[in-house]
Amino acid sequence: MKRYQYYKTAAITPKVEIGNPKANVRHILDVIHQLDPSTQLAVAPELAITGYTCQDLFYESLLKKEALSALETLALKIPENLALVVGIPVEYKNHLYNCAAFIFNHEVLGFYAKNYLPNYNEYYEPRWFASARLLPEDASIRFMSKDVPLSKAIVFEDITTGAVIGPEICEDLWVSIPVSSMLAQAGANILTNCSASNDSIGKRSYRRDLILNQSARSYAAYIYASAGSDESSSDLIFGGNDLIAENGKLLAYSSLEDPKEYIQAEIDLEILQNDRSKYKSSFSAEVPKVRKVVYESVPYEEIQLIREIEAYPFVPKNLNKRIERCQEILTLQARGLATRLEKIHCQNVVIGISGGLDSTLALLVCVKAFKLAHLDPKGIHAITMPGFGTSDRTHSNSWQLMELLGTDAKEIPIGKAVNLHFEDIGHNPEIRDITYENSQARERTQILMDLANQVNGLVIGTGDLSELALGWCTYNGDHMSMYAVNVSVPKTLVRYIVESEAILARKFGNEKLADVLDDICATPVSPELLPPDQSGKIAQKTEEVLGSYDLHDFFLYHMLRFHESPSKIFELACLAFHEVPESQILKALKTFYNRFFAQQFKRNVMPDGVKVGSINFSPRGDWRMPSDAARTMWLNDLADIEQELNSEDYQN
Repeated sequence: MKRYQYYKTAAITPKVEIGNPKANVRHILDVIHQLDPSTQLAVAPELAITGYTCQDLFYESLLKKEALSALETLALKIPENLALVVGIPVEYKNHLYNCAAFIFNHEVLGFYAKNYLPNYNEYYEPRWFASARLLPEDASIRFMSKDVPLSKAIVFEDITTGAVIGPEICEDLWVSIPVSSMLAQAGANILTNCSASNDSIGKRSYRRDLILNQSARSYAAYIYASAGSDESSSDLIFGGNDLIAENGKLLAYSSLEDPKEYIQAEIDLEILQNDRSKYKSSFSAEVPKVRKVVYESVPYEEIQLIREIEAYPFVPKNLNKRIERCQEILTLQARGLATRLEKIHCQNVVIGISGGLDSTLALLVCVKAFKLAHLDPKGIHAITMPGFGTSDRTHSNSWQLMELLGTDAKEIPIGKAVNLHFEDIGHNPEIRDITYENSQARERTQILMDLANQVNGLVIGTGDLSELALGWCTYNGDHMSMYAVNVSVPKTLVRYIVESEAILARKFGNEKLADVLDDICATPVSPELLPPDQSGKIAQKTEEVLGSYDLHDFFLYHMLRFHESPSKIFELACLAFHEVPESQILKALKTFYNRFFAQQFKRNVMPDGVKVGSINFSPRGDWRMPSDAARTMWLNDLADIEQELNSEDYQN
């Protein structure tokens, strides 16, 4: 696929011969030559050129001299277009500093010196090294016939890719205000850590959380390369615990149980930049003084991604985590409704039950909200309103659901009222067009609104996030309610929340409820506004018209969460849904963008409803967009893809 702004990185843990810089450089080069040739940045451990556990050998002049000589060899032999951050001791004005050298295209562009030297328990670095805080701001050393900056805070900016690399060393991350926080404030979007962190009970998980949290707080990538088991085991064991994280997400990992000489991952610089543009509060402080070195790499046009592209970004893969997430969402939805009822002193809600997924989830939310508010479930006035398209399956499931959940239940057929309406407006009921469909949706909403007046209650909306994105709702019909509980839950997740309730119902012995919920999950998504087929089954299937909700939720996530281009979303969807024909993905994506732009007017007047996830369409909160915005640029981006798919070269 196209490269876009994917930046290929590696964390390496090469073999170490303690006190043998020449051999260590050979080991580093051996690993580097195993990396993908388009790798743009590699990070090696702390003091990798000498070995971290040299102890009093760091006093030896010969070791310090050989280390610099070996660094020069490494710089000259490193592949073109690859940046390397590697640990080395560097002497400056009678002090030895624990440093990370930044190498690119046969030059050392700068040295970062470690600020925080551990001096507790097994660590006593101040015995050999000085803190970088002793360095003057303009410090430099002569190396390879150049004056090379030596700094306590430095970043390296690749003007070709937009990568801004900020190095720190081991303990610098573990302090209350890490060096990398300052570097991120100064623009670093890739933070690196040359480390020699030993393994002990519980430390690995703490370290992992520390790195993930730091990458999330900084809206940055974090590449952590740690010393391996070749370091001295006199008192400690080093596990080679390498990690690559991106904005709180772990992309690659190695450990003592699963040792690797290197791990690789691609960093998406585009989504990091988008998040930094959106969440400005993290970067509103005064920019700290940081030295900057600029360099220019050669761009790569294509990339073969190894990072996982999740087909269902809203849904956790692990069953236990999924159930936990679904229960958390259900509780958030219910708490929002319960709070609304308590604040307006309301004890009644009215909700339409179709036997489909959305109304089922909304009813489950109502039941939980009434428990939280200590209200009688008979105050939930659940209404099933069979119409021209209602199937026996959904009709039966509606009744069973209402009865099993103990709500007030009522059936009001809408056929007679809709036919009278057709007479009033002069519509032929044999013409099954949008008027035929929307008249039913609006009749149902009118019934619910009027019943709410009767019982002094709220009409609960059932529409979900995916339907709002596509405008798949009838304006002033099912589009309207007095409180909408599903507005930030995408369709793919709605199904799993209902499924999780079925799993828990079965666990606690409620087999009848579990069976009904399972059957609802298995029912095709449909508004049921057109008559069933001859066998009485659902004839109108939403996904046959719009395309798969699996695809639409994928598009929705990548557009609204990361604001990626249509062409990039298409290529990612092709990777995530590799079994789906590309032409089918493109058709669904065009539908998504056409409807997304055309249907904004519905989102601009949507009712209140609590946000439970990272994406929401409330015009009072997450999403503000003019209803008449031009979609031309986005569709033109897709037109280029369509032209390529239809080209003779592609077909061959």
